[in-house]
Amino acid sequence: MGLLDKAKAAAEQAAAKAKEGVEDVQTKRELSQAYGDLGRLAFGLVESGELSNDQLDALVARIRALEAKAAAEPVPAGAAAGASTDTPPSNQPPAMPA
Repeated sequence: MGLLDKAKAAAEQAAAKAKEGVEDVQTKRELSQAYGDLGRLAFGLVESGELSNDQLDALVARIRALEAKAAAEPVPAGAAAGASTDTPPSNQPPAMPA
């Protein structure tokens, strides 16, 4: 096997490993999103009274407190000007700064 063949084989192995890593990260991102979706749904069901559980009640109270804290915090200077409130779709990577 020549030097170029060995280099090509090594590059192919590296590309395969990188692809596996990207797929793993994507799967973990989708899993995290699914947990978030489940949490938002459960929160809504507790808020509407359709679901009741002592463990959920404690988490709902924590979310309410965090939402109140976030609403009370002032927006940092410059954050409102030019900052977009639109979030990219969850299946897209975050935008890179210009």
